[in-house]
Amino acid sequence: MTDHHAAPDGPAATGLTRPGTAPGPTGPDAAVRPGLREFIAGLPKAELHVHHVGSASPRIVSELAARHPDSKVPTDPEALVDYFTFTDFAHFVEVYLSVVDLIRTPEDVRLLTYEVARDLARQQVRYAELTVTPYSSTRRGIDERAFMDAIEDARKAAEAEFGTVLRWCFDIPGEAGLTSAEETARLATDDRLRPEGLVSFGLGGPEIGVPRPQFKPYFDRAVAAGLHSVPHAGETTGPETVWDALTELRAERIGHGTSSARDPKLLAHLAEHRIPLEVCPTSNIATRAVRTLDEHPIKDFVRAGVLVTVNSDDPPMFGTDLNNEYAVAARLLDLDEQGVAALARNAVEASFLDPAGKARVLDEIDTYASAWLAG
Repeated sequence: MTDHHAAPDGPAATGLTRPGTAPGPTGPDAAVRPGLREFIAGLPKAELHVHHVGSASPRIVSELAARHPDSKVPTDPEALVDYFTFTDFAHFVEVYLSVVDLIRTPEDVRLLTYEVARDLARQQVRYAELTVTPYSSTRRGIDERAFMDAIEDARKAAEAEFGTVLRWCFDIPGEAGLTSAEETARLATDDRLRPEGLVSFGLGGPEIGVPRPQFKPYFDRAVAAGLHSVPHAGETTGPETVWDALTELRAERIGHGTSSARDPKLLAHLAEHRIPLEVCPTSNIATRAVRTLDEHPIKDFVRAGVLVTVNSDDPPMFGTDLNNEYAVAARLLDLDEQGVAALARNAVEASFLDPAGKARVLDEIDTYASAWLAG
């Protein structure tokens, strides 16, 4: 996993990479324009698709593994390199859940959340919607009120110290079925429990064998309670899953949506209705959802006029971070600084940040880009 506390900042400095997906100077995004990485590193950004537990750094994972020695997760950060090399999406889910099992106390939750915010701040992320799976913690015995208090305490402390604004997406772990959906919907809509930072409701985990329509009642409840709908769809299944997310789950944004490129009518619908795709290029390669970066459909999305945001998903697990994902996207789309800044604006526009907050971050992006180009 990537530890952004190390210097120099970014995944290339960690050594936590694997053949075929390695970021950095020798990775698939090596052909970015001169100086563009430096521009990206200082660019104010928003991130809309990044997972809470999946963002744990090697230091935190190894510390938690040592604290819970019955886990099969390695305690040596270097051994995590091999542990986080995935054969397919099902293997990724298996490994991911083994890390989830390390989060067993409110103190674990608070530490993880605060450190994730620190890593985001180091990348100039001003606003992030962190996907949190409360069911994974409450079913392991963490008191639900203690869980909410832990993430909220970390959120407020991180904003005060780092200036990074966090908001929550509570997501259903699809592999756990309707029991998890009922529990997640309850935690997200109960005014006595619902955290102040909660803005959206999602659905993650495997797609194969987990049809989206069965979750409609839970999304209806969440939307009725004022939450935005942001399910994963079309990552490892076809475009019909994206259609289901739109028609049955009332999706306002689509997590991944990788297979949307195979359906011109779907692309046209997404473009016409300005429904953003949360694109995570390195993740799609690491989980084998896409065979190679050069085959990634982000180019098709942009060509069709779809609003695209760039995200890191589970960054340390994939040997990446948001800065690297911007570099990957810049290479695939042949972007200069203005094009990269436009991607950053997309994320802000597609976010659920309040209008004043959006205006503030957009102004930061414009000011930074203008100063860079003038210099």
